[in-house]
Amino acid sequence: MGKRDKNVFEVMAKPCGPLCNLDCVYCFYSYKKNRETPSYNWTMDHETLEIFVRDYIRSQPPGYPVQFVWQGGEPTLLGLDFFEEVVELQRKYGGPDQKVINAFQTNATLIDEKWASFFSENKFLLGVSIDGPKEIHDYYRVDHRGEGSFDRVMDGVEHLREHNVDYNALVCITDISSKDPLPIYNFLRAHFEFIQFIPVVAKRDFRERAPFLRDSENPGEQSAKSHTDPTTDWSVTPQGFGTFLTTIFDTWVKNDVGKVFVQLFDYTLANWLGYPVPLCVLNRTCGKALVMEHNGDIFSCDHFVFPEFRLGNIKETPLVEIARSPAQVSFGRDKWERLPGACRDCEYLRFCFGGCPKNRFSCTPDGEGGLNYLCEGYRAFFKHTEKAMRFMAAEITKGRPAENVMNAPV
Repeated sequence: MGKRDKNVFEVMAKPCGPLCNLDCVYCFYSYKKNRETPSYNWTMDHETLEIFVRDYIRSQPPGYPVQFVWQGGEPTLLGLDFFEEVVELQRKYGGPDQKVINAFQTNATLIDEKWASFFSENKFLLGVSIDGPKEIHDYYRVDHRGEGSFDRVMDGVEHLREHNVDYNALVCITDISSKDPLPIYNFLRAHFEFIQFIPVVAKRDFRERAPFLRDSENPGEQSAKSHTDPTTDWSVTPQGFGTFLTTIFDTWVKNDVGKVFVQLFDYTLANWLGYPVPLCVLNRTCGKALVMEHNGDIFSCDHFVFPEFRLGNIKETPLVEIARSPAQVSFGRDKWERLPGACRDCEYLRFCFGGCPKNRFSCTPDGEGGLNYLCEGYRAFFKHTEKAMRFMAAEITKGRPAENVMNAPV
C-alpha cells in the first residue's frame, strides 16, 4: 500500500439534507429539518449538483479515483431521476483516466427492484444502516409512527443481493447493543461480508445546539448510566464499547479471518503493519472528509455542521479552495495539537491518535481535558488484540495469510 496523496480530500454530499423516512432515536442530524419553515425545499437543485460534480472531479489529482459519497437523511427520497442525473454528470466531466466511484449510505427501506438494478448497473457501493437482528435494530431504528424498520431493511438487502450489488453493514453500537454482542455479530456475519461498527456517543447538552430535538429518553427501559456520565442514555459507555469489540474479536479471530471483514479489525492490523489507514478517526490528523449540504454549503465534518464550522459555499468559492482553506487545515491539525499529554505518552497512541474529536470531552486522570470519552474502550480493545495482531502482521510480512491465526494459540 502506497502513501495517500496529501492533496486528496473527500466530500460527503447530503443532497436532501436531514430528510428521512425514519426517525431513529439516536440520530444527531434530524434536528436540522426543524430549523427551517415547513415549506423549505431540502432538495439539491440542478445548478448546485452540476457545480459539485464538475468541481469535485476536477479537484482530485489526475488519475486518482474520485469517490462520491451520498448520504442524508435518506438519499433514496430524492428518487431515481436525481441519481441518474448524477451518473450523467459524472460521465460528462470525468476524464478518460479518472475512475469515478459512488458510495451510497441508506437505511435500505425504500430499495426495490428498480433501485437495485440501477445500483448494480452503475456499480454503486451501498452502506446499509442496520444495527443487528430485529429485536436490537427495532429498538432505536423506528419510523415516524414509532414502528420498527427491520423487515423493510432486510427486504431492501435482499433486492441488493439478488442484483449482485456490493453492500456492507453500517452498525451503530448503543447502550442496548453493547449488552449482548455475539447475537448481533452472528446475525451480521450471516448476511454481510463487510461490517463497520460505529459507536454512538452524544453529550446530553448537545440539545442546546439542537433546541428542536425531541426528548432524549429511550422508548423502552432506562439505562443504568451514572448521573455523572455526560452522555445520553442511548450512548455506549467506554466499558461497553470495549467489551463489545473484544467479545466479537474473539469469535472473529477464531472463525472468520479472511471471510468476514470488520473495518476496525482490518485497520488495526494495517497499523501494526505500518500501512496508511484511510479513516480519519484513527489518523494523526483529520480534515480531509468534508460534508456538503443540499444548498452547497461546506462544513468541516459531518459531526460539526454548525455555523462556526461553515467553510463556504461551492457556488461562491471553488471547492478546492474551501477544502484547503486555513480554517480547514487548522481544524485537521487540532486533532493532534490539542491531544492531551496522557495520550501522547500512551503505548497505543499510533492506533487511534485520540479518536474522533467530537468525542474528546473527557478528562485524563490528572485533570487535563480533551480525552476521548471512549478511551478506556479503545485501550481495552488494543490491549486485548495485541497478541493476535502481532501474529497476523508477522504472517503477512513473511508472505503467509493472516488466516493462519485461526489455528494458532493466540
